[in-house]
Amino acid sequence: MFLSLRTEVETALEDALVALEYPTDDLGIEEPPDDVASVLASSVAFRLAGEAGAAPPQVAAQLADEIDLDELTYVSRVETQGPYLNFLPSDAYFETTLGAATAADYGTLEDRDQSVVVEHTSANPTGPVHVGRARNPIIGDAVANVLDFAGYDVSRHYYVNDAGRQMAVFTWAYETFDEDDLEDDPARERIEYDLVRYYRKGNRFLENASDEEVEAAEAEIDAIMQGLEAGDEETYERVSEVVDQVLGGMKECLERLPAEFDEFVKETRFMRNGATDDLVARLKELDEAVYEEDAWQLELDDHGIDKNLVFLRSDDTSLYPTRDLAHHEWKFDNYDRAVTVLGEDHKLQARQLRTTLELLGNDTDQLRQVLYSYVNLPEGKMSTRRGTGVDLDDLLDEAIDRARDEVEDRLDDRIRDDDLQEDDIERIAHQVGIGAVRYDIVSKQPTKAITFQWDQALDFEAQSAPYVQYVHARCCGILEESGFGVDGTIETDVDATLLETPAERDLLETIARFPAVVEEAADDLEPHQIATYTREFADRFNTFYRECQVLSDDVDADLQEARLALVAASRHTVANALSILGVAAPRSM
Repeated sequence: MFLSLRTEVETALEDALVALEYPTDDLGIEEPPDDVASVLASSVAFRLAGEAGAAPPQVAAQLADEIDLDELTYVSRVETQGPYLNFLPSDAYFETTLGAATAADYGTLEDRDQSVVVEHTSANPTGPVHVGRARNPIIGDAVANVLDFAGYDVSRHYYVNDAGRQMAVFTWAYETFDEDDLEDDPARERIEYDLVRYYRKGNRFLENASDEEVEAAEAEIDAIMQGLEAGDEETYERVSEVVDQVLGGMKECLERLPAEFDEFVKETRFMRNGATDDLVARLKELDEAVYEEDAWQLELDDHGIDKNLVFLRSDDTSLYPTRDLAHHEWKFDNYDRAVTVLGEDHKLQARQLRTTLELLGNDTDQLRQVLYSYVNLPEGKMSTRRGTGVDLDDLLDEAIDRARDEVEDRLDDRIRDDDLQEDDIERIAHQVGIGAVRYDIVSKQPTKAITFQWDQALDFEAQSAPYVQYVHARCCGILEESGFGVDGTIETDVDATLLETPAERDLLETIARFPAVVEEAADDLEPHQIATYTREFADRFNTFYRECQVLSDDVDADLQEARLALVAASRHTVANALSILGVAAPRSM
């Protein structure tokens, strides 16, 4: 209902400004401080003081007098506080909020009839997913989720780099070396952990072998790259044998988060269908195209980029950026909008890509790029090629183990000794452990570097995933105890005006803002706004939980019904907010 109230406030202010013959270009609407009783405020009087020839408080009073409250449904009063206009909610605002939020899909916005492709993760299929790259699938999945909630038709894509030199080296190594040639055992019983040993062996060989051996190996690697460029089916199948196996293992890892995809789009697709060749021909026709240093390049200095974009080697093989340009034009042809989640090391490439797409005549307003900094552990950075670092699987395993220990420490002996509870303990450990990892990573602004800390991520008392998950569990516990059950139908036609304490009103106001938070997070492509909201929501609910009894003989029946409806609304709100973040909402903890 916050969105409806905001629309009412905007309309009322615009009408008042028109009546007073003031400009309406900036309404100055903002959320007031916590110690102000209003839901929305306006600082427009500051801007108008000079034109009105009056002090801001006088202008605010003029505007307040001009607003007709009889025309408003969700605003009960307009009060001035110095230069500010404060808009206070009506009983109808709270009643409508409570009725809407008891629906399971609360927070979802109307269908926008717009398709969006969200490309994220797209890690090279050279081995296990590493912790340093974990921020991409977590942020990417949350971006896709919030856009879905905001009414977009979302398609989640993983762009598979199956045509570069890395894959040629991997394919050559896989076909060249035997198990006996490998120096170590797989770190885990899954296919990508097995095959990555060939990739590492191949790189070590190319670094340490004799010049003659390296020359022979490079000839074979080059032949694979040329075969892919020529669309040779046998070469494609050779490379695909490696790519598909490694990608299959990586999918299993990502499903643990979970991060799932609607389509895995291979870059060879745009080589095999002729799109890359057509694009190269168009690039050569651009005024920025030059041939120097044995390669075709675009000089982008005049566009504020001081590094050339190399798009074709002297041997007529294309590069990753070339194929990605064709890939993006395909996105533009098939979707209304395109969102790409990229690591900070791709910032230059992102600028080159956007500029080149514009030079080719594309409307890049369709394209949004979300850049993020990497996740570090206290141990330091990671490297796939040399086989060092921490795999995402290891991080998730440790998260589950630590969460299990924490959960068991919190259980009393009666529950711990009950064999029937073991499945519950394991379920909660998975939900809390993996939820802690996701929440800790997505809750930070993408551009800020993260050093993951266990004590913060798994703190049940602080503003972490377990802290928020506890709210959902408490809601479920109250609903179970009430006799209606978590999924039961409680009475929703209640008198919301009975919810009149500050704790109840604060919680209702916070619930009312959820759809607006979804809208803003989707518009800004910033799912961390949802995480910030969940922390505030958890604080408000816990205050309500402490101060307002729900299931008590001392509580009037009508008030109990209203508070149960508020608990149900809280449950749907926090469950949906957590689902956007990709964090489980446990029914018990």
